[in-house]
Amino acid sequence: MQGRVLIIAGSDSGGGAGIQADIKAITALNGFAMTAITALTAQNTQGVHGVLPIPASFIRQQIDVVMQDIGADVIKIGMLGDSATIDTVCDALAASAPGVPVVLDPVMVAKGGHHLLADEAVVVLRRRLLPLATVITPNLPEAEALTGMTIASEPEMRAAAQALLRLGAPAVLLKGGHLPGDIVIDLLATPQGIDSFAGSRIHTQHTHGTGCTTASAVAAGLAQGMSLHDAVARARTYVRMAIAAAPGYGHGHGPLDHAVTVDVGRLAAAGP
Repeated sequence: MQGRVLIIAGSDSGGGAGIQADIKAITALNGFAMTAITALTAQNTQGVHGVLPIPASFIRQQIDVVMQDIGADVIKIGMLGDSATIDTVCDALAASAPGVPVVLDPVMVAKGGHHLLADEAVVVLRRRLLPLATVITPNLPEAEALTGMTIASEPEMRAAAQALLRLGAPAVLLKGGHLPGDIVIDLLATPQGIDSFAGSRIHTQHTHGTGCTTASAVAAGLAQGMSLHDAVARARTYVRMAIAAAPGYGHGHGPLDHAVTVDVGRLAAAGP
């Protein structure tokens, strides 16, 4: 049940998010992960302490050489950092990966509050990347930044998901973990309608990397031939298991247990 996923994202030196989380999640779900690293971060559970961008020409080279040799069934995009990087990635995908499905996690702010996407880059992301994506996976603050809306309830989530579709995204997995309450609701919106996924909240501070992990788990499912709905359902189940098994490392927002023992076949059949 392999499936090749090229991850285009930043590195997290603390191992909980970014490229590290992406590789762990895809591997745990029996996919094959490849990478094009867009930035290095000095990061731990307490925050981002430094960012070192990768030159645009080298980002492009990473993408080109992987696609020319190994290829990919799905592209997963995470942290891009600035408008020049977004343009580089869009140009590289147009040249080296036309028609390959794209899972876009519009990473804007780290768990500790550090901004990971320059303000002016939001406009470029909205204009160039959203139309390339097969599905985007924003959390509520990211959806607010992309739409200009305030999202404080499930009805407002539904309105925001529809607004994101109108911006050009073919499908939207809008994650509702930032809303208060004991039930967490995520919405999968497509032109055909909106599916709701609900689950009890796991009360813990160890949720660093949940966004990266969810998007990569969805990408792995799509790369393995699953429908978008089934890939989302399996990803949510896997992430919940990884949160529940979090090892408690660090003094801040700790990482998940990406290596939680999973039965991939059972997860493939899991409902919302």
